[in-house]
Amino acid sequence: MRGQLTVAQVEQKAAHIREDIIRMLENAGSGHSAGPLGMADMLAALYFHIMRLDPKNPEWEDRDVFFLSNGHTVPVQYAAMAEAGYFEKDELMTLRKLGSRLQGHPERTKLPGLENTSGPLGSGLSQAAGYAYSLQYLDKQQHRFVYTIMGDGELNEGNIWEAAMFAGKYKLSQLVGFIDRNNIQIDGTTEEVMPLEDLRGKWESFGWHVQEVDGHNVESIIDAASMARAITNKPSVIIAHTIPGKGVDFMEYDYHWHGMAPNSEQAKIALKKLRTLNGKITSGENE
Repeated sequence: MRGQLTVAQVEQKAAHIREDIIRMLENAGSGHSAGPLGMADMLAALYFHIMRLDPKNPEWEDRDVFFLSNGHTVPVQYAAMAEAGYFEKDELMTLRKLGSRLQGHPERTKLPGLENTSGPLGSGLSQAAGYAYSLQYLDKQQHRFVYTIMGDGELNEGNIWEAAMFAGKYKLSQLVGFIDRNNIQIDGTTEEVMPLEDLRGKWESFGWHVQEVDGHNVESIIDAASMARAITNKPSVIIAHTIPGKGVDFMEYDYHWHGMAPNSEQAKIALKKLRTLNGKITSGENE
């Protein structure tokens, strides 16, 4: 099992992941920018502190498992997995290429350590709930946890709420869900397309333990996951409030970047902004 990194080290991993996302998407010429950039802190926290994993032994029987439900955001997962050592980082540049293992939506059998296939939105929570049910009631492996990330726009899908009812009924305490609450989806803001609030109240009414965190505060993400693992009588969901396009000011909050990749000039500017924290620091500016 790989050791946990410190909060500062996890934050550095998130910075590397964001840069890799930009490079991947520029090279692919298509894909989703806003969501992956906004989710980088969550994925870094999961892969480098929260989850029990061994990249050198991806099928380790005592590992935790992660299901990405909003599969179009998979560049952030690929970047995190490469950073963790599941495969060489050079392969990231094959994103969306014909024959690549790194397709625009994840395919479970393509990569070691990739636990689920997700294309149609709304399926990840059902997959995660089924796995958690098996761990809790069939395999009796109470030391293992199942994590999933859902997009907030994805919550428009009815099967999310079917899975939420299932998990609530069976008190799947080994299931921890994250919601990327960035308030955008492909056609606009979530509250214009299909209002979600009161989001906390909805999940609580389905029998879930609910926490809300700043999705860019690594320490808060780690603490919330620790609290979720301590809840033994119900599933947990962590509503992570994030900024779509985090770190690249011309992408932030703009729903048009939900499904758009940067061109070469935009990527150059984006990488400079990420390395300098939007101009707040000067080191690395010319790298």
